[in-house]
Amino acid sequence: MATSGNDLSAFDANLLDDSAHFQVGIVVSDWNAEITHALRDGATEVLLAAGIPETRLLVRSVPGAFETPLAAQWLLEEGQCDGVICIAAVIRGETAHFDFVSSATAQGIQQVSLTTKKPAIFCVLTDDNIEQSRARSGGVHGNKGVEAAAACLQMMKLRSTLNTAKGTDKLSTWGVGMS
Repeated sequence: MATSGNDLSAFDANLLDDSAHFQVGIVVSDWNAEITHALRDGATEVLLAAGIPETRLLVRSVPGAFETPLAAQWLLEEGQCDGVICIAAVIRGETAHFDFVSSATAQGIQQVSLTTKKPAIFCVLTDDNIEQSRARSGGVHGNKGVEAAAACLQMMKLRSTLNTAKGTDKLSTWGVGMS
């Protein structure tokens, strides 16, 4: 198991510095609310600890995992957010529905990031059973929402750094050619 022995809630506390100016969206699936609300709470705690005021957190609910990419795209395209965390839980059932929803959601979230050029963070649990989801939403494996918030902070800071470096020699020091 990939998470065996790993605490999903561990991250570099330096990510919390200089974050108060960011506006972050959190798109939360209402399906499997026991799990998704725990993930949302974990993500929110990290963002608040980073100094982002509650008024700069836009939490929006959607019916299920499949709808998270579109809501994320709306938040990012409207300029309302610097980054979005997409939270959902898809638990394997007896049909292929799990495979279709999981795959489409993952691809949709990735496409939102690539299209908007802003971070859309994948915080979608794709577990075989509810016990695995509980273990990753505040249980023995920590809280994947915490990890997602840390990833969002890291990516927003990277984007901010790259935007600041445009037109300077900073980019060439990272091995990126200037055009």
